[in-house]
Amino acid sequence: MDTRSEALKAIRPVIQLAAGREESSDEEHFQNHTLRPIIKFQNELLLVAFRNYVVKHKGHFFTLNPEKQLNYIENAIQKDIKFRNSLKGMIIGQFTVPEYENYILNSSRLNKRMMRMVMERLKSQLQLLQDHLPV
Repeated sequence: MDTRSEALKAIRPVIQLAAGREESSDEEHFQNHTLRPIIKFQNELLLVAFRNYVVKHKGHFFTLNPEKQLNYIENAIQKDIKFRNSLKGMIIGQFTVPEYENYILNSSRLNKRMMRMVMERLKSQLQLLQDHLPV
């Protein structure tokens, strides 16, 4: 394994997965062994990127009730292609070359999984988004 791949894998958090099915699909394996650790590792950056996104869009997010904030997060990720691509770049940039080669074989479905995971991670940390002053 090359130095870059070793370094990338060494800094990722270890995630204890629940005992899963032996016959998990390639997508599930990629999600659990690549995407989850990277998204967890990039969590702070994802939070700061979202806060920055909100501030650049007039900070309206901070005045919404929690239910509308959850919808705002979903809409931002689903409808703002530039923002979504930025988030994807933060994650894809942490792939090893073999992981990237695997990713490009199924990028459309893996992108959906990736964005769904990022969306759920941001939504589950709504309190952190509210507690911090805008960037």
